[in-house]
Amino acid sequence: MAENINLSFSHKVKEELALQFGNARHCQIAELAAYLNMCGEIACFCENFCLKIHTENFYVAKKCFTLLQNTFNIRLDISVHSSGKKRHSYLLLLRDTQQIRRVLQACGIHYDVKTCQMEHSISALVTGSICCRRAYLRGAFLAVGSVNDPNKNYHLEFVMQTARLAEQLREMMYSFSLEAKIVPRKEHFVVYLKEGEQIVDLLNVMGAHVALMELENVRIVKEMRNDINRKVNCETANLNKVVGAAVKQLEDISYIQQTIGLHKLSPQLQELAEVRLQYPDKSLKELGMLLSEPVGKSGVNHRLRKISGIAETLREGKGEAE
Repeated sequence: MAENINLSFSHKVKEELALQFGNARHCQIAELAAYLNMCGEIACFCENFCLKIHTENFYVAKKCFTLLQNTFNIRLDISVHSSGKKRHSYLLLLRDTQQIRRVLQACGIHYDVKTCQMEHSISALVTGSICCRRAYLRGAFLAVGSVNDPNKNYHLEFVMQTARLAEQLREMMYSFSLEAKIVPRKEHFVVYLKEGEQIVDLLNVMGAHVALMELENVRIVKEMRNDINRKVNCETANLNKVVGAAVKQLEDISYIQQTIGLHKLSPQLQELAEVRLQYPDKSLKELGMLLSEPVGKSGVNHRLRKISGIAETLREGKGEAE
């Protein structure tokens, strides 16, 4: 298990999903339909068909081989091609025309006899039940899906070949209250989720419960960290505000002291000014408690505003304080 430490989060999700097979035949067919829509194509030779499934994902190749054998009792040829840097591509071939027709019909995938083109679309009959939609999404993610490391940012996507397939997949996700969006990217259409909670829900739908717990743990830590940061930022902002106000108050009092003298203030204002000069770090509430006749925070604030007004009047040269 030590070798899994360096695997990407996306690879871990696919590794977990690859071990799951629907118990019912209709769910297995739904998952197979996803692979055929994402990776399948038809080649024609005279009146004969050849079904090709091409993928660079070992799990997809293995699942297609297993599902075709389990659901249709079909064995097909498989070849492996190496492209260097430990990258491989897999090509699965089914050459029996009758078997191909049987598979495509069961998966709800139509094809044009004249052009030998598969009409890639999601069949409402094949994915009518909730369990089959779960299986289809599982297959689609294995074939064309990816998810970012949740420690960095939340992003899960499916890269679809056509706008029609993208819209159908988005509608399928919406049936699970997942509000996916679509964006074109080069020649493809990307169906994506960007909210951590929505990605958790999709992992649950597909059955990737181990990956789900890992993502949830990351989300909890990130939310706690963000909450702490918000509180620290709030407290820092409040402290800066208090310090800024205190500095302004000291400047106003010092200006009055240097121009007309604090004795020109009323007894209440003079006392507060002298207390503020003596205790520059005290809060308004603490200043109020230090007065000969204690007052509350609002009372201290009111008197300090008066002092500030007097200082401003003096600065503007409008006369001396009364």
